[in-house]
Amino acid sequence: MPIVLALASAVVYGVADWFGGRASRAQASVVVAAVGQAVSLVLVVAGVFIMGTSAPGASTWWWGGAGGIVGALGIAGLYHGFANGDVTVVAPVSAVVGTVVPVAVGFALGERPSWVAWVGIAVAAVAIALVSGALGTHAHNTPPRIVVLAVGVGVCFGLLFVALDRTDHDSGLWPLVAARLASVPMLLLLAGAWGARPQRHRSSLQIAVVAGVFDMAANVLYLEAVRRGMLSIVAVVSSLYPASTVALAFTIDKERIGKWQGVGLVGAAVALGLVSVSR
Repeated sequence: MPIVLALASAVVYGVADWFGGRASRAQASVVVAAVGQAVSLVLVVAGVFIMGTSAPGASTWWWGGAGGIVGALGIAGLYHGFANGDVTVVAPVSAVVGTVVPVAVGFALGERPSWVAWVGIAVAAVAIALVSGALGTHAHNTPPRIVVLAVGVGVCFGLLFVALDRTDHDSGLWPLVAARLASVPMLLLLAGAWGARPQRHRSSLQIAVVAGVFDMAANVLYLEAVRRGMLSIVAVVSSLYPASTVALAFTIDKERIGKWQGVGLVGAAVALGLVSVSR
């Protein structure tokens, strides 16, 4: 079940990122992130009250808030990268970096996945690197500064995965409430400091709302997955989100997928299979 939930979160994360990137073509990325997260805050607060879960302790509030801040920075950076580079490069680069942090933390905390899982993790890392064009030959129009940004985004996402894992496992959706209560004001302050304002482009704002809904759904799925499985495995599976982002970029945006990227997508499927059968 943890693997299924993690895979579902990866698919939904990828869809959310694609929508966010589309919206960022007409709106500032920080505006897109703020709109999406504000909408998701309303949704998760409603979910908490419907579920009736008791408010958690201070530790969950702290970890949830910290995760919300780094996650929001990661999302804003990712959307900016999508608007100024190739989706087929930015998403996978952020993902391959994002796997390193939770795997290292999980190992430091005493998690010891089986050798099959380690093989799957290694294959996943190589697969993501192939899809990104970090390995093999791939012609793209992504400036080096955007690739560097994607690395920073990956660090943010890795820290988000760790932070959500550290929250109380019986706290329901409260960690996501804490995350949004921290991230929304921060994004609004950043937007104000940078002079970013919503543009009169209704469709892009609507797409930002859709991105926020999908992002919250993905966070819920990840939270449930990491509560039932190892951080080092669940985070790797969730980091396969570039597969759905790249698939949408290929089919809808008509971005080209090179030979090595295709090999990487196959490798991602193999990695998922290896991790799924591991214990």
